[in-house]
Amino acid sequence: MRVRTFRAVAAVIWVAGIVGMIVSSVNGNNNGWVLTCGLLTAAASVVLLSVTAATNVERLDVFEDADAERLETRIEQVVATGADELVVRSLVRDSMRLGRRR
Repeated sequence: MRVRTFRAVAAVIWVAGIVGMIVSSVNGNNNGWVLTCGLLTAAASVVLLSVTAATNVERLDVFEDADAERLETRIEQVVATGADELVVRSLVRDSMRLGRRR
């Protein structure tokens, strides 16, 4: 199931839980129903937090450092073949800016 589906289901449960708490509180003040609706709302929150944490796809800093080292090595190789270092670094900077926009 996609995270978007979990978010939609959680939103429906949250709205239904809040409505249930209000209705059961106003209609006879039944503490059992109020507590049940509140617990369902809390459970939906915990499930959503768990799914979001489990599907987080951020890269670790270690991998970014390794990528930076590989890029620096390749720049040094290009400069060693006779290219102007300022031009190469400018090209890399521009390409990184373009990549971040996407």
